[in-house]
Amino acid sequence: MSGKKGQDYVIGIDFGSDSVRALVVDAADGEPRGTAVSAYRRWARGEYCDPQANRFRQHPLDYVESLEECVVAALAEAGGEAAGRVRGITIDTTGSTPCLADETGSPLALRPEFADDPDAMFMLWKDHTAVPQAERINAIAKSWGGVDYTMYEGGIYSSEWFWAKALRLVENGTAPAKAAATIIEHCDWMPALLTGVTRAASIRRSRCAMGHKAMWHASWGGYPSAAFLDRLDPRLSQLAASLGTETYTAEEAAGRLCPEWARRLGLGTDVVVGIGAFDCHIGSVGGDVEPGTLVKIMGTSTCDITIGPKPAAGRPEKLVAGICGQVDGSVVRGMIGYEAGQSAFGDCFAWLRRILAWPARAGLLGDCGATAEADAAGGYAAAFEDRILPALEAEAAKINPLQSGVVALDWLNGRRTPDADQALTGAIAGLSLGTDAPALYRALIEAAAFGSRAIVERMRAEGLPVERVVAVGGVARKSPLVMQVTADILGMDIAVSSSDQSCALGGAMFAASVAGLYAGALEAQKAMRAPIERTYSPDPERRVAYDAIYGKYKALGAFAEKELRR
Repeated sequence: MSGKKGQDYVIGIDFGSDSVRALVVDAADGEPRGTAVSAYRRWARGEYCDPQANRFRQHPLDYVESLEECVVAALAEAGGEAAGRVRGITIDTTGSTPCLADETGSPLALRPEFADDPDAMFMLWKDHTAVPQAERINAIAKSWGGVDYTMYEGGIYSSEWFWAKALRLVENGTAPAKAAATIIEHCDWMPALLTGVTRAASIRRSRCAMGHKAMWHASWGGYPSAAFLDRLDPRLSQLAASLGTETYTAEEAAGRLCPEWARRLGLGTDVVVGIGAFDCHIGSVGGDVEPGTLVKIMGTSTCDITIGPKPAAGRPEKLVAGICGQVDGSVVRGMIGYEAGQSAFGDCFAWLRRILAWPARAGLLGDCGATAEADAAGGYAAAFEDRILPALEAEAAKINPLQSGVVALDWLNGRRTPDADQALTGAIAGLSLGTDAPALYRALIEAAAFGSRAIVERMRAEGLPVERVVAVGGVARKSPLVMQVTADILGMDIAVSSSDQSCALGGAMFAASVAGLYAGALEAQKAMRAPIERTYSPDPERRVAYDAIYGKYKALGAFAEKELRR
């Protein structure tokens, strides 16, 4: 089986933190035919968010409006006959990004009475308002005398995940928490919406999302028991009862496009819609994942994904401590998917950019003789901010790692892996009056790379082979300095995919699989993969230098864990 060149198209749809991207590709070889990006309008205006409180909510209308806009635009770019050739669609989203919903499975924010209530909206992955709730989940899981439901979640449950966020919403005591009939992940709602599901009980829940973030596991028959959830709050066991007990892999179909969405997107009702999954898991297939290969999706945060075979019959599964879960079929059928990552990566660099640009953003510099070009780009402040990181990169590349003396932690948004702890904070040590902006920037790059090294070391210590690293995502293709420093610190070659949209490409591979054009996602990967654009090799001398600095990074981390928690 294979797609026919020029005849069979598929669409991968990638919902990111700020926007959604649609990619129309030829299923025969993965050649892009059309692409478009649509930003979330309400999110861009900062609505419903409070960064000081770590609250990040997204309105479902942002998703709906942007989805329609980008798919229609991508099909238009692909040409007039493209729509009639589309065979399948697969959607990936951030996660865990859940939302309280009604009995139809529709997010409560779509009801007039809850249209402006943040608790009726999706809690974005980086919403960290549920730190106390996660701590309670961990404490009870270890002490209640029953199954430790965190055992397949790396042994530590995170505030970024499903049940911690659900508990936070319940304990807020707001009207949405009382009205909800169920709770739904973003990656589950979109396929249900496109296929016309009108009953929450009929929604096919993602193995990827529920296994990694909601403590679903086949060995205990689904989700944590009511006895366990009732110890947290009886409302949780009511919500859990609405989820059913089955989950589905991304190589299975959610259904076909319903008439309404076929009309809105300009497609036929014969188009198959795949089960949704998280961006990093879908993107890892787009990035050429296989056993022994770690795919790093490098954006605002990182997600690090690898896969491995299931144990032989009768042998127990090796539990890997401190990662973001291990789930049979969370990436591809027949293999265990392993997830790790960092809660802030590109966000660390964006934070420094915001700090340096604050006077311009605050309007304290006037227009400083802004040019017409700057005005067209959104004014002097925006144009100034856009130039900061390229300028820092050029100067930071000249710094000898042993000269600056500055050491930083990459925990500005908490720590995801190893050993999730969102109460941790970033830190910078070794500052002097001679420390300049490029030195700070380089220290943050090194911190992010040290965090990557800690993940690789944990995986290897737990018996997971990491023999090859592939990087995908915006940071991987835009920052040679970040990639070279990361290669130096890991002591490994890092291959960078030529695709600037590996998550959407991975979605297209899964779409080709669910449409029956390939036997599975890995078969689609072989035909549709993007070539490697560049490989970064470590410099032996810098690797030795970084070994010494890594020791300081770990010492600073040990101090921060003890003394600098939120």
